[in-house]
Amino acid sequence: MKSNIQYTELGKAIKKYGKYVIQQSKSNLTKQKKGGGPLYNSLEYKIQDLKDLGNPYILDFFFEDYGNYVDKGVRGVNSTYPETRAAMSPFQYGSGTGPKGGLTQGIDKWLRQKKFRWRDELGRFVSYKSMRYLIVQKIYFQGLKASLFFTKPFEAGMDKYSKDIIDGFVKDVDNNIELDIKF
Repeated sequence: MKSNIQYTELGKAIKKYGKYVIQQSKSNLTKQKKGGGPLYNSLEYKIQDLKDLGNPYILDFFFEDYGNYVDKGVRGVNSTYPETRAAMSPFQYGSGTGPKGGLTQGIDKWLRQKKFRWRDELGRFVSYKSMRYLIVQKIYFQGLKASLFFTKPFEAGMDKYSKDIIDGFVKDVDNNIELDIKF
């Protein structure tokens, strides 16, 4: 069903909401010392104009796939973070849903990419294999703490902009009714 209504005010309100969520999400990543990386750079929103199908707009948010794990956290076998308990995070290590050895490979890649090295008590470099083992064990058992870098701005934005979105829709309908009456 094709709609003849022009949703300009609604579009402006949705754009402000999308911009707010992305800006606050990036700010949260920066505060958590995760800014400037692939996740930070991948954050974006797109507004699809679907007036021809009867819907004025669809707002989509995009970021790297692993962003969901950073946002919601991952429960470990003995999870100690209250933010990642069953109610918050749908993700858990050892559930068998991910690729076997995915955590180990990811940590190994991260260590080598960052050229990250520890030293032992004698001042010698610890091998990547040993560091990987220690980090993987800690993450596997304790999990990853939820950062809520995206969830908090998404929900705060709904509280902040829901009235603007509703008002924009009402203004657009009023303006279009006035246009129809004049003609």
